[in-house]
Formats: sequence, structure tokens, C-alpha cells
Amino acid sequence: MIIDDQYYDVIIVGTGAGGGTLARKLAPTGKKILLLDRGELIYRESSELVDTEVFKKEQFHAPEPWYDNSGEPFYPQTYYAVGGNTKIWSGVLQRMRERDFEQVQHQSGVSPAWPLKYQDFEPYYTEAEKLYQVHGKLEDDPTEPPHSEAYPFSEVAHEPMVQRIGETLSQQGLHPVHLPLGLGEHGRTDAEDTGVTPILNNENVTLKTSAKVVCLHTNPSGSEIKAVEAKIGEQSYLFLGDIVVLACGAVNSAALLLRSANEKHPNGLANGSNQVGRNLMKQLLSVVVQLTSTANSGSFSRTLGLNDFYWGNKDFPYPMGHVQNSGGIFQDVIFAEAPPVLSALSRLMPNFGLRQLATHSIGWWLKTEDLPHPDNRVRYVGDKLRIDYTPNNVEAHDRLVYRWVDVLKSVEQSQPNVFNRTTHPRSDMPVQVVANQCGTCRFGEDPATSVLNLDCRAHDVHNLYVVDSSFFPSHASVSPGLTVIANALRVGDRLIEQLK
Repeated sequence: MIIDDQYYDVIIVGTGAGGGTLARKLAPTGKKILLLDRGELIYRESSELVDTEVFKKEQFHAPEPWYDNSGEPFYPQTYYAVGGNTKIWSGVLQRMRERDFEQVQHQSGVSPAWPLKYQDFEPYYTEAEKLYQVHGKLEDDPTEPPHSEAYPFSEVAHEPMVQRIGETLSQQGLHPVHLPLGLGEHGRTDAEDTGVTPILNNENVTLKTSAKVVCLHTNPSGSEIKAVEAKIGEQSYLFLGDIVVLACGAVNSAALLLRSANEKHPNGLANGSNQVGRNLMKQLLSVVVQLTSTANSGSFSRTLGLNDFYWGNKDFPYPMGHVQNSGGIFQDVIFAEAPPVLSALSRLMPNFGLRQLATHSIGWWLKTEDLPHPDNRVRYVGDKLRIDYTPNNVEAHDRLVYRWVDVLKSVEQSQPNVFNRTTHPRSDMPVQVVANQCGTCRFGEDPATSVLNLDCRAHDVHNLYVVDSSFFPSHASVSPGLTVIANALRVGDRLIEQLK
């Protein structure tokens, strides 16, 4: 075991949306910051991939197996690199709706209220949109929350075929909107190019890559973290610092806390409430595909969203969720790595290669909030990381899919020369797709029912913070990325006060 000869003011484990953003926020303080990431520094982002390179199997999956409800191994779709999963995300950065922060009755149960409200996050949403260069337009979205400022950049134009679909949706009385996208000079902004790389020349910032953190060690009383143990290559290191921040993702942050059990924390670090790892959420996600007679480029961003069914409709008075186009298959990595979709398309168009499939289809992502449940959890069985997850709120999601297929049929009837209306293949994302994971270390005011306080500091460990999506007490039907970024900026303000 090698003890690093430096002592740090802040050690941040993970450099994704939470950790990378927090590092950018704290760097100007001049305080000594250490960033630890188990991945490598990869400058290019997924939208720069070359054509069918996105179809390489398991390219964006973790190298180690996790295990499902039945104890069967799978390789999760989660990316280990500086910037984390933001290196392969779509770049869609949406605010949660105001009502998402309140208690909401769903068809399958209750989505609990957050201890902080939309207005507490609004200034940080604005700061996040500036930092990540969000391009958008405040339009007639019936669910869009109030903004104190307009988006810093104008919206991204739709692919011509998507534009025609949007016009038809408007004619049908729906409210298609331009999705807010983070875009910089070199494509989608992410936590590497926006958070980490701009501060690497700062003398007070140190980045160590290929550093897998395996344990957090406390003082004898268990009240503070005294050392972070990481494995770099075959060698183990101890890093010492005043404040430790976890930002490994909701699954891996919870797993690290559970792995760090000791005499004072026998059920896992910061787990006096027995809530660490519980209430795992990852949204109900499906892709529905339109087959087209007319070709598109196959390489375009997600730009069109629709929230008309977010809170339900006259036939179903419960929330259903959010719809957005998938982007071109050659550019949308998550879509491209959904084998059931490609298999279905291949059967329907057997004489088509990958390029023809990509250029003769429009995909749609449908997202429905899943509800927190204590038995949906991250835990260890021996040395195996197990993900116990049973989908809930399924009827609401199915209704969203059926309703959207009806909408697509109406669009297709108005443009009969553009679409092949034989079928609409659907693919539901399996357990290994954990792109929108959250909820395993929920924040709250009561230490008996939450892991973190309102500043995202652990109730039980005074110098331990968590700034990834673990802190969510409930999910939403929009992606959590912008809320994670905004919260990291919010927690950054608290840490800056503490570090003075």
C-alpha cells in the first residue's frame, strides 16, 4: 500500500455530470483538488464516431459483470471514462417540471415530494445551461417550468423529416418543442470537455485516471473519512483529504458505500438508515421505430420532444411521460446499442444493411417515471454486485407507447409517400440499460429515512458528500442530467463557503 504524499482539501471520486461539474465549480478557489476516475481521458465524444462503429458490441458497457434478480450476470451499459456517461449521452438537458418536485399520484402509487422545490434549483438550472452551452427555445410546452433567463443559445434545427413530423403534430393540436441541447465547438458538451479539461492546467487540480476506488476508510469513531483507497494497475494507494465527494453514479456510489462497511458502520458506510442502495430508479424506457420510404442522413441529433401526455390525458388521469425523437442511429449510441430494435428492423427489412436500416427509420424514445421502492436496490451477495430491480408503473408506460403509436399513424396518414406503415417495432430497455439510474442515497431532513442531508452531505459521516443522481428521492419522466449538474453547482456553493 502506497500512501500518497499529498494532502487534499477535496477528493472527488468520479468525473461525470456531478463530479466533473463540481470540480469546475471548485477549481477557482485555489483549494487542492484530487479527481479519481477508473476510466481514461478520452477527448472525442460519441457523436464523432465513424459510421457503423457504434454497432460494435459492448463498446459502451462496463468490463465487469453485475447480477440481476435471478443472479444471472450481465454487463451494464455504463461508460468508464473521464466524463462518465456524459461521453455517450444524447446531450438533451431538460429541467424537471415544477410538479415533479411535489408529491404526485401515479396509477401505480405515489411519487414522493422533494424536500427542496423547483425554485431552489432554478438559479442553478440557469447556471448549468450557461456552463453546458444549452441551445433551446422557450415555446408553447404546457409543462415547461418558469425560467429566470432564456436559453443562452438558439435552438438546433430539426432534420427535414423530423421538421415535417413536428409540423403535422402541431396541426393535430399537439405541442412539439425543440429539445434543449448542450452543444459546443466540437459537438455535444459533456463533463470532460466542460468540467474537467478546462481546469487540468490549474496547479491546484490533480487528475488520476485508471484509478478504481475500492474502499473509504474512516477514523476510529466512524464520523469522518480519513483515507480513500484506490487501485491503479496492480498497486493500491491511499489518498488523504478533508472532504470526500462521491460521484460514481447511483449504482457505483451505493456499491462503494456498502463495500466500505466497518465496525462503526457494519451495514455499509453512511447506512444508519438502511437506505443506502435502496429505491433504485432508472425510468421505463422504450424505443418505437417508424420505417420510412424516404431516406434520411442517419446522423442527426435528438431535437424534437413532446410532453402533451406527461401528466396524462382525458382517458387516463395519471402521468404517462415524455416523448423525444431518438436522433440518427449513427449518432445516437444508446439507440444503436439496443439489439432488440435492430433485430426487429432486420426482420422487417431483410435485404437492408446497417446503413440502409439507419437511413430508412426514425426512432422515438418514450420515458415514464418509475416509482421508488425499497426492494429495488443495489446490494452485494458475497462479492457479486446485484441489481434487484422489478419495473413498476408499467401500465402508464404502456399507455404512453400505445398513445404515441396512434399519433404516429395519424402522421403517416398525412404523408403516405414518406412512411412505410406496416408496423412500429418496439423495444423495451432491459436491466442492463442504466442510463438514467438514480435514487440509491436519497436526500432528506430525517436521518432515519434518508442517507444525505439537504446539502447532500451524509448524515452519519461529516465530511462525505454525494453529488451524482443518487440523491434523488423520486425520478421524473425527463432525463436527470441537467438536475445532476444543477445540484452539483448548488452543493459547490455550500462547499465553497465551508472551504473559506
